Amino acid sequence: MIVAVVLAVVGGFTVARSDAAAQAGAMTLVVCAPGYPGSTAEAQSAMDALAAAIAAGAGWKPGELRAVYFEAEQAGVDRLALPDAAVALTALPFWLKHRATLRLTPHLQAVEEGGSAVEAWTLVAGAGAVTGPASLAGFELVTIAGYAPGFVRGPALGPWGGLPPDVRIISSNNVLSAMRRASQGNKVAVLLDRASAAAVPALPFAAKLQVVTKSAPLPVAVLSGVGDRVPAAKLKALLKGLTSLETTPSGRQVLAGVRLAQFVPADRAALTKAQEWFDRVKE
Repeated sequence: MIVAVVLAVVGGFTVARSDAAAQAGAMTLVVCAPGYPGSTAEAQSAMDALAAAIAAGAGWKPGELRAVYFEAEQAGVDRLALPDAAVALTALPFWLKHRATLRLTPHLQAVEEGGSAVEAWTLVAGAGAVTGPASLAGFELVTIAGYAPGFVRGPALGPWGGLPPDVRIISSNNVLSAMRRASQGNKVAVLLDRASAAAVPALPFAAKLQVVTKSAPLPVAVLSGVGDRVPAAKLKALLKGLTSLETTPSGRQVLAGVRLAQFVPADRAALTKAQEWFDRVKE
């Protein structure tokens, strides 16, 4: 999704940009997908281009919209608490975990470049090691979404069956190492997003792994308004700017820079179902 677009928190630099945006009356799009790697240098030009293109499509003045990206959960939460943070583009686990406290109202979903607005999450373990949810007793379950255990136990794996209470859900983006450990007979299972799951067959130890189950298709990333920080008329224009990006060569180029293809209306039924599963479990 937004793996190529990462803005790390860099102390006073980030605070200074936030204060400047607030003083200038600018609104900020905060993008957060915990666990995905990258650097400020790699991200900032793409984020600036995205904000400029969205603002132009919305008919906003230049500089009226800023964009920042965080790969760390708490950094994203803290940034969204600032008053100029008006819109959020977040990974689904983050949205489910923080939607209520941050007052995130969904409007659009992001479509991955070469993918779709939804993805299935795949549970992988050592061949023959897991035959059902009960088999995971005493296991480590490693996943990039581990910062939101309610997502793992809820919408990702809940329909398959309740996980044993002693499953240790570990948040890590080092899923390759975890899969290698699983292939060696360790009590390790790995929950993979679409991109990581697609790479499994090419692993040299793939024959020692087994796909145990897959989730139903779930939204990849959710574009939300933050509370009531954007007046209704401006929000309508902003959403139009987002959904129109794919209609121009320059807009498509900007989207490609953040590995997205387009924005589409949020599937509220799918989000509600994911929310219900999330709320069934206790983190």
